[in-house]
Amino acid sequence: MAHALIFMLMNGLEKKFLQQLKSRSLVDYGERVLVAVSGGADSMALLSLLCAVQPVLHVELAVAHCNFQLRGAESDADETFVRNYAASRGLPFFVERFDTLRCAAAWKKSAEETARILRYGFFDDVMQQHGFSKIATGHHVNDNAETMLFNLFRGVSLLGLRGIRARHGKIIRPMLLLHKADIATYVIEKGIASCIDASNFTDDYDRNFIRNRLIPLIEERFPHKLLPSLGRLSEQAGELEEFLELYFENLLERHPTLALTESRLNAQALQKLTVFEQKEVFKRALRDLNLSIDAQALQKLVDLLKTQPGRRVMVGGQVEVLWRDGALHFLRHV
Repeated sequence: MAHALIFMLMNGLEKKFLQQLKSRSLVDYGERVLVAVSGGADSMALLSLLCAVQPVLHVELAVAHCNFQLRGAESDADETFVRNYAASRGLPFFVERFDTLRCAAAWKKSAEETARILRYGFFDDVMQQHGFSKIATGHHVNDNAETMLFNLFRGVSLLGLRGIRARHGKIIRPMLLLHKADIATYVIEKGIASCIDASNFTDDYDRNFIRNRLIPLIEERFPHKLLPSLGRLSEQAGELEEFLELYFENLLERHPTLALTESRLNAQALQKLTVFEQKEVFKRALRDLNLSIDAQALQKLVDLLKTQPGRRVMVGGQVEVLWRDGALHFLRHV
């Protein structure tokens, strides 16, 4: 009875949000969930939505905030805002400050990519140390469209067009089927305070350019077409990925010689496969070796199989792949 009353008191978006959590099995009853909150409107909406359904699902919530120290006093103000908001809700608060630019220079990565690595590393540490089973982030339909276009321009494979997953390991994105406009309306109706990151309105970062200029231009020419189309493509890419995972699990069970064993792959077994299958086997081998996977490396390995024993190629910068004694040997050079 109490749950029914609480549900009746929810607004439309909160009810939709709760139904999505249940239908997609994103959060279990009584689960401990860490919520990633930057202070922006999307993450504040996520926190509000989770608080609204908390009495029904009896989830335990806590807030995690990353201060990347990229905007000086503004970054510190965001941290203070989120800290105070969490305190007003009686929620545990975890924060970490990062010297993002120093890390980016050391790792030779962009600030965006560096921040992503630091962010999820911090979340994982907090979850392990404090017993949280999930980390919830505020990604929505529009974010998924941005990610798919960003991946497309980077030259990813077809499976890279899956975009953002609603659930990936311990990471959940409960708002992934909600549109930015609906979230913005919810924030206004609920009077939810948030921080404004001025850097989001510049086109300095590729994602900002896609969000601020490319997507509006496409939607102007093709109204209400882009997001649904990308959503369908994302879903189909996800279905294909699931099919291929099962297919290659069965393939490796039937042909154990295709599995990476002692850092080598059977060359003769690989030559019997199609090019697509070869690349998928190589992807799994590179993943097992903790090497980056890109189209150039995969093509090098496929081309190696078209040559003859004794030939070799370099992949991942420090790994030499040598065709010798009927196998491709992955030799790491320090």
